[in-house]
This record gives sequence, C-alpha cells and structure tokens, in this order.
Amino acid sequence: MKAAVYEEFGGAITIQEVPSPIPESHGVVLKVLATGLCLSDWHGWIGHDPDIVLPHVPGHELVGTIVAAGKNVKNFQEGDRVTIPFVGGCGRCEQCQSGNHQVCDNQSQPGFTHWGSFAEYVKLDQADINLVRVPDDISNETAAILGCRFVTSYRAIVEQGRIKGGEYIAVHGCGGVGLSAIMIAHALGALVIAVDINNDTLKLARELGATATVNANELKDVVQTVRDISKGGVHVSIDALGSQITCYNSIANLRKRGRHVQVGLMTGNDQHPNIPMDQVIAHELEIYGSHGMQAYKYPEMLSMIYSGKLAPQSMIEKTISLKKSIHLLPKMNEYTTKGIIVINSF
Repeated sequence: MKAAVYEEFGGAITIQEVPSPIPESHGVVLKVLATGLCLSDWHGWIGHDPDIVLPHVPGHELVGTIVAAGKNVKNFQEGDRVTIPFVGGCGRCEQCQSGNHQVCDNQSQPGFTHWGSFAEYVKLDQADINLVRVPDDISNETAAILGCRFVTSYRAIVEQGRIKGGEYIAVHGCGGVGLSAIMIAHALGALVIAVDINNDTLKLARELGATATVNANELKDVVQTVRDISKGGVHVSIDALGSQITCYNSIANLRKRGRHVQVGLMTGNDQHPNIPMDQVIAHELEIYGSHGMQAYKYPEMLSMIYSGKLAPQSMIEKTISLKKSIHLLPKMNEYTTKGIIVINSF
C-alpha cells in the first residue's frame, strides 16, 4: 500500500510502498476514505510523543470502510463505514471499566502507538469498543475531522467545561480545536470570545458563532480585554493552542469560580507553564484537562450534526492528496491555515 512515512523525527516525509496491515483478532483494517491533517501529527513528527517508533506513518483523524475484521469482532463487518476517536480503549483496565476509555491505561492511538491513516489502509484495535458507524448523510470529509479536534472540543465544552446558555466562554487559539469549540459553545447558547493572532481566522470564528474577537498581537493586555468584554471575566475558558501564554491567559481571564479547560497539547518548553495560582485559590477556580471522547458518547454529538445544530464541514478549508500532505505536515506549526485540511485522495 502507499503511505506517508518518516524515518527520523523532523526529517523528510516520503510516499513509500509498505506492507498492508493485518487485523488483530479483536480489530479491523480499514480502507481509508479521508483523514484530517492535525497539529498533533506535527507534534508526533517533531518527536514530542515517546510512543512513536520509527519508521512511522502519521494520521489519527479518519474515516474508512472495513475491508478485514478479526475473528472475535462481533458488532462490525466488512463494508461498514466507520470512524474512531483518536484514543482507543482496551476495555479491560480500571479506566475503561468506569467508562473513561479516553484515558485508558493501555490506550491505542493510530498515528502514535502504531501506524496511522496517512495511508491507503490502517489497522484499528478493539473494534467493538472503539468503532463508530458513520450515518449515510455525513460525508467522508466531515466524518474524518471528528475523531480528534472535534470530539475533544465537544467533551471539553459539554463535560469538562459544563457550559450553559448565556455564559461567557473564551477560546484561546482558533485552529481546528478552537474553531470546533466556538461552534459547539455557540450551539449550546454560550457567548463566545475568540482569541487568536490571525484576522482571517478571527473572521471565520465570527462566522462560526463568536460574538466578539480579540487579536492578541494587537493588544497589550489580552486578559483585561476579555474581562472587559465579559463584564468581569468569563465563566469558562479554553486553551485550544497549548502554550505558556495562552494557558496563563485562559486561567487569568476567568471570573470567580470559573472553569479552565486545557485542550491544546503542552509540549517542549511549554510542558510546565506558570499559572496564577493565587487566583486559583482566592477565586476558587477549577482547572480541567480534556483528552478525547469515548466512542459510546458519539450519538449525542452525531445527532446535533444530523439536525444541523453543528456543522463541522464548514471548518474544512480545503481537501488535498496524500502526496501533497508530505509538504504541508512539517509546516503545521506555522498556523497559516484558517480552517481544517483533509486528505481524501490516496
């Protein structure tokens, strides 16, 4: 099969012919129909994930058709069109037994723990626990972008942030995660303040439901600006980028008893950020992480997409070929796009 492969961290990515995968007894192999190009793929390529073994095939946001199923798979069969959250549970550990597959002790992640979806075929484990059937009316491209950025944002807003209609929420960083969060929060009736450094991206944020936008490059005090717009601080704040600055600002712009949700990955020099702990204590702030979403939680989100309350397809900037992806992946950290890029030609 054809696949995008890198043989050293930060090195060249090339299209190669590699062996096609074989499913485990509990897993499946998909023919990939579409796969998203995500900043997490860049983090993996640069060497930020210790689980990656070289040579490696990236890609973790995907949709495909089952072409082979292991003998123990009961709920899915060849021909099913499916997607999967980027974190797959084992079904056996304490976390999975409590329903929290997104933090499974033995999790599998295509594109990280094993070869991913920047290829014609991809192997997925524990199919009965982790696969999600895709409704006929949802396109391949839309389904492909759900598994990382969109579901992570959905859980961050709904479960971790517990947003309510009429509450203020700030979203720091308007890449795929941030734009997803803006759309979801707006659909739930929240008043969204979008913070980014790109005016084109902030324009898109407005189109997706942001009631106010803040260009962090054009202001000396982002925190005070957000607090002024929200009349004393936001109820919920999301760091959708993952940097020292955005993490600090997201916590500092909360009102008393506000809730910060860290969604953007904290890597490299940003792993251990300074935070205003004095405010956390004095204002009884809550700090949460958000790491994906369980497969069994998809129906509520899919129903909102089906009804038109959520339209993730509106965030797709363009579709590209697998060959084109090898040039764009190394540039993901430059933040030059204003939407999501999807590979749909292999």
